[in-house]
Amino acid sequence: MTDDAQARIATAVQSADVLLFMKGTPLFPQCGFSSRAIAILDHLGVEYATVDVLQDQGIRAGIKEFSDWPTIPQLYVKGEFVGGSDIMMEMYEAGELAELLDEKKVVRG
Repeated sequence: MTDDAQARIATAVQSADVLLFMKGTPLFPQCGFSSRAIAILDHLGVEYATVDVLQDQGIRAGIKEFSDWPTIPQLYVKGEFVGGSDIMMEMYEAGELAELLDEKKVVRG
């Protein structure tokens, strides 16, 4: 990963309380896993930002190294990597994702 990509990823991760690196946009997700991640965040009523990795190959390749996680989407809460779509779903179903958001004092609607 280039230093530039790493710096852009680090800046993005710190820029929002909840950030999802995904394929596509919230209105037009480009894969089922990204769509599921957006549905979970929307259902929890949390404000979040997204980064469309399809728009930047440096970010797309670099985020996997940055998090040491091989797949996209990737969720960050208050600068900490949470996991991908499957982990988000497991945490959501167990009530753990809502607990994490509350612990981190993330505003939910």
